Amino acid sequence: MDGFKDIRGKEIINKLKTSKSIITGGAGFIGSNLADHLIRIGHKVIVLDNFVSGKKSNLDHHKKNDLRIINIDISKSKKLDKYFKGADYVFHLAALAQIIPSIKNPEKYFKNNVLGTLNVVKAAKKVKIKKLIYAASSSCYGTPKKIPTSEKDKIDLKHPYAATKFIGETIVMKYASMFKMPNISFRFFNVYGPRLTISGQYSAVIGNFLSQKKNKKPLTIVGNGRQTRDFIHVDDLVDAFLKAIKSKSFNKIYNLGSGKKTSINAIAKIFGGKKKFIPIRPGEPKNSLANISKIKKDIKWRPKISIEQGLKKLLDN
Repeated sequence: MDGFKDIRGKEIINKLKTSKSIITGGAGFIGSNLADHLIRIGHKVIVLDNFVSGKKSNLDHHKKNDLRIINIDISKSKKLDKYFKGADYVFHLAALAQIIPSIKNPEKYFKNNVLGTLNVVKAAKKVKIKKLIYAASSSCYGTPKKIPTSEKDKIDLKHPYAATKFIGETIVMKYASMFKMPNISFRFFNVYGPRLTISGQYSAVIGNFLSQKKNKKPLTIVGNGRQTRDFIHVDDLVDAFLKAIKSKSFNKIYNLGSGKKTSINAIAKIFGGKKKFIPIRPGEPKNSLANISKIKKDIKWRPKISIEQGLKKLLDN
C-alpha cells in the first residue's frame, strides 16, 4: 500500500496527482458539460474560449480553484503551449459549427477550424500530453449511401464546415501517426442535452423545437418528417470521452452516436403541440445513423440514455 504511518500508527495514503485537463471551447454546450464531469471526478480544468458562441454563464457554478478560464482565440495564438504545460489531457472542441455561415464565409471557417486545430495539436505535442481528443463531425459522410454508416465508409464533403472539420481530423491523425501522439478523433452525430444552443449549432431539430416551444410557436418540420437522425445525449458523449482517456486506444477514429435512428415526427410527438410542415432543404441527408460497433469493441463504451429519457429530462428543465 502506498503511504506511511503517522506517530499514532495510522496509515496515511499519499494523495494521487490530480489530473489536469484542457478544454478548448469549454464554455460551449458540449465543453461546459465535459467540464462538469471532469471536475466531478477530481480534474483541474483549464478552459480556452474566445466566447464567440460559448457563454461564461455555462461555467459560473464552478469554484475558481477547480476551473481556470482563459479568453483566447486559438486560431491566432501560436504560443498555446504555455497554457498546456503540466496538462494530462487535451479535449479540442473549439470550432465554428454552422453550415450556412460556412458557405458564406469559408475563409473564416478555415482559419478557425483548421489553423486553430493545427495550433492546438502543435502545443499538445510540445508538452507531451497523455491523450488528445478531437471533436470531428459526422458531416464528413455527406449523404451516406450505407446506413448505418461506419468509419470506413465514403467521405463526402458537402460544404466548407464539413471540409474544415475533416481537414482538422486529418491533421490530428497525421500527427498521431508521424509523431506517435496519443490522439483520438470522435465523429459526433446529433448531440443534445442541457445548455444546447437553441440556434441549432449541434442539433438543429431539437434546438429549433426548444426555441419554438419556448416562444409558443408551431414546430417546423422539414418535408414529411419521416427522415431519421441519430441523436446522442451529451452525458453519453462525455462518458465516451472519459473511457477514451483511460483506454489504451490512440490514433483511432470513432463514430460517436447512439446507434439508433429516430424520425423527426417522433421527436415532434415527444415535444407535443402544433406542427408546421415546410419544404425540403436541398443537400440534407434523408437518414443518418452511426455504426458504433468499433467504439463498443475498443473502449467498452455504449450509450445508456434513450431519446425519450433524454428529451423528457431536457423538457422538464
